Amino acid sequence: MTVRIIRMPELSEKTGCARSTIYAFISRGEFPKPIPLGMRAVGWKESEVDEWIEKRQSLRDSQ
Repeated sequence: MTVRIIRMPELSEKTGCARSTIYAFISRGEFPKPIPLGMRAVGWKESEVDEWIEKRQSLRDSQ
């Protein structure tokens, strides 16, 4: 299985969240942590982001 890493522009588009909102979620432990890709580059496993989106949808549907 290939692990797909997505960077911030795609992450923002996929989640509909701004960069600052994503980092706020991370600081509160509510979003997957980024993976260091280089000295100043990070990315996220797409599968973890997809799981996060599914959990948010489950929360919405349970209310």
